[in-house]
Amino acid sequence: MAENNPPSEAKMRRERTAKLREAGVNPFADSFVSTHKLDAARELKDGTQKVAVAGRILQLRLIGKLAFIKLSSLAGEYQIVIQDGKTEDFKLWSKNLDLGDFVGALGETFTTKHGEPSLLVEQLTILTKSLSPLPEKFHGLSDIEKKYRERHLDLATNKETRERFLFRSQLVKTLRNFFEDEGFLEVETPILQSKPSGAVATPFRTHHEALDFECVLRIAPETYLKRCLVGGFERVFEFARCFRNEGIDPTHLQDFTMLELYAAYENYEFLMQLAEKMFGAITKLLGKTEIEFGGQQISLKTPFPKVDIVEAISQETGLDLETASDADIRAKIKELKIEVANLPKLGRGNLIDALYKKVLREKIINPTFVTGHPVELSPLSRRNDQNLKRVDRFQLVIAGLEVINAFSELTDADDQAERFANQQNARDGGDQEAMENDEEFVKALSHGMPPAAGWGIGIDRLVALLTNSENLKDVVLFPLMKPEK
Repeated sequence: MAENNPPSEAKMRRERTAKLREAGVNPFADSFVSTHKLDAARELKDGTQKVAVAGRILQLRLIGKLAFIKLSSLAGEYQIVIQDGKTEDFKLWSKNLDLGDFVGALGETFTTKHGEPSLLVEQLTILTKSLSPLPEKFHGLSDIEKKYRERHLDLATNKETRERFLFRSQLVKTLRNFFEDEGFLEVETPILQSKPSGAVATPFRTHHEALDFECVLRIAPETYLKRCLVGGFERVFEFARCFRNEGIDPTHLQDFTMLELYAAYENYEFLMQLAEKMFGAITKLLGKTEIEFGGQQISLKTPFPKVDIVEAISQETGLDLETASDADIRAKIKELKIEVANLPKLGRGNLIDALYKKVLREKIINPTFVTGHPVELSPLSRRNDQNLKRVDRFQLVIAGLEVINAFSELTDADDQAERFANQQNARDGGDQEAMENDEEFVKALSHGMPPAAGWGIGIDRLVALLTNSENLKDVVLFPLMKPEK
């Protein structure tokens, strides 16, 4: 590796460890036993002895015979002070510590004259020597693309970034506990699948060498979770990594985390109640019911209002989706100057979806249940008993974003087979986002699945909403980036 580095960088790396090694110090320690996390150490009374802490050096100021060092970790920040005459090997440390080094310190707590809780170090241990410098000393990583490419540096130097991903972890834990308390069982379903099923999306395709067949990365876990219901499980959920080979923008990523769940013997109205109850748990975690996103104030207070999608689009455009032809919808899309790729070949479902997103969804700010979807929009949903042109479905929309997509499930295998056939016809006609026929799922469904309701939540989008992050890459630890040339 060293031969490939520029000479100046290779020299810097050698110099950072040379004097330590000459002094008999291993720059890469085996372990260190702390007595306190950094945040806990800050709260100790002055004069507490034998306190051991560890962290990464983010600030380093040498003033005469004193060195003030700010340590950082997930537990917070804490200042340690090394002093000539008090700290063993002071001269060695004062000349050979760098920003980014991990150190362990043992000493006695005190408060500086400026009121800063600190540790007066008796013994300092180098735990890991940083061979490359961290980003700018006080401001952390600021280049947006570099933050995504080198998230490790972003985490190391930006407190806000660390707090955002700590919140994500806490949110997932909160949701997992919530659903388990509601009687749901967490399961795992395949990522490699033979058919792209469970959503209308373009899959990533690959070849399975051992079995010698073409397969896809899942676009949704839906059809396998429903197989669990066929097999007798009654309430299941999964935090599923999903992959869709489509466009990328601040609100869409090709690989993302979906929370899907299914409840036997329930319908979509039950899930509306569950959603409001879930947001009660979320606001408890947040400690508030008001959030800000994109400069807008949003209230998460329940109950959430309901809007009928067909009635709302009629009010906005004058178009009745139950009587309008595909040509009428295309004409309205052109009239409103909505940009849609492959417009002449889109099937009815994708035409309606394009219209809905522009004239209705993007205008919704506070949490709202959008209901009454046309059947073409939901190939896997149960038809409404009173209106067979509609399905029993809702989308929870917040700040123009679909946060939950839910519906009463289709349990009629023959109806499902017919809808798959219609989707396949649309696909054969040029709509590449239409579903492929999934005979294996239809066969499973034919053995009988109880009445059920299910939903999907984009976890990345939910985290972005709750942390006021307008780009999903800000809430994914290591987003996929095109390799640099």
